[in-house]
Amino acid sequence: MSYFAIAHDSVASPIPLREILPWAIFGGLLFLLAMYFVGVEEGAMAIFNGMYVHEFVHDGRHLLGFPCH
Repeated sequence: MSYFAIAHDSVASPIPLREILPWAIFGGLLFLLAMYFVGVEEGAMAIFNGMYVHEFVHDGRHLLGFPCH
């Protein structure tokens, strides 16, 4: 059996905002892009012609409460 010594005097240091901010912005942009494709990509506001994107995210639309019929 092996035993590990745990130092109880160690203190967790906070992560600086300048390191978190780029990842938070990137995650926010990915979220907005996903919400666009799930919620808006249909009809007059569509970027892509046809209903391919709509059919791909169709079940996700209903799961998130977006009407589409």
